[in-house]
Amino acid sequence: MATTPENIRLLCDEMLKGLARWLRAAGYDTQVCESGLPDRIVLQRAREENRLLITRDHKLKEFRDATTTVIWLHCNDTESCVQALSKVLSVNWLRNPFSRCLDCNTLLIKADAEKLSRVPAESRKLARPLWYCPACDKVYWEGSHVDRMRSQLNAWAGH
Repeated sequence: MATTPENIRLLCDEMLKGLARWLRAAGYDTQVCESGLPDRIVLQRAREENRLLITRDHKLKEFRDATTTVIWLHCNDTESCVQALSKVLSVNWLRNPFSRCLDCNTLLIKADAEKLSRVPAESRKLARPLWYCPACDKVYWEGSHVDRMRSQLNAWAGH
């Protein structure tokens, strides 16, 4: 698991929702497991969807053939999880920033003019594109929160 192919798909367990959002922010196809699923179901889902399972649950390492599917992280916060994951996978934190919905993982599309009314007035003045999630009906724009997130992604990428 030393390299990250461009088409890598990830599944984070429920303990790693924060990391999943950051992976989505970087442009990775990253799903999050529903709360309370048995470990064998989580592992089965990862295999069926051709995803690497990122977890903090050490019990998942004990399943047969887990080494080909499971990435176990020993960390407690997002920052240490990012560092641990980056040691195992060649994560490109600037892969395709802000191309996925942070909430549902759907690829974003350019928003049409009708969506502009859903953006705060002060953000409408910015000459930046609007993005839209067709799955959860959320509009995204590049405000100061995106600047802060981009700065964090740059830091993790070593830039």
